[in-house]
Amino acid sequence: MKTCEYAGGVFPELRSHPWLESTTDLAARYYDFTASPQLIRSVLEDFVPWGRYGAIETFYALVQRLNHARSAFETNDCEFSGPHANDQLEIPKAVGCSGRLMLLFRALEQNTVEASVASLKNALHSNLSELDQSFIWGLVGTTLVPTRYLALPESHGQLGRQLMISFWAWGDSEADTMLNLGRLFTNLSRALRNLDVRATA
Repeated sequence: MKTCEYAGGVFPELRSHPWLESTTDLAARYYDFTASPQLIRSVLEDFVPWGRYGAIETFYALVQRLNHARSAFETNDCEFSGPHANDQLEIPKAVGCSGRLMLLFRALEQNTVEASVASLKNALHSNLSELDQSFIWGLVGTTLVPTRYLALPESHGQLGRQLMISFWAWGDSEADTMLNLGRLFTNLSRALRNLDVRATA
């Protein structure tokens, strides 16, 4: 499937892990899904209204797997803008949706090694490019986001990066768009499972 390097989505302030509060949404808060996976299907407020679609359960399952005790990764943030009128004129579809998922290594020190996070990003592109090559109504973008890892000692160095995985899907209707989003999440799940197996081997 199609991927890109995404230059957008720049955050106005340095991100942290764990983050304490959001400057754009005062109601938002950080949940540690490695410790409380049972919360995944209830606290991701952007996704809950769209839960009648299979794509959302596919996303929940992806987040649950990434935060599993045997995973090399964890997540610390996500966002979703549900189906709406498509304003990207170059995409000949009436409806679009978009979102993001923030991914980091469970071993926090790895996130301070720029080559490790860059290698993760490149491997994701490589894996996705080999999957579902006929699928054109979805796109995954990657951005390396500067992050301060608060659980690391300052003497070690807390500054590192995390991988922002942005996604877009389009369709002729709301239902068609969510069907394509589900296909995108299936591909993303397969690619990240491959990376997890490689990271824990």
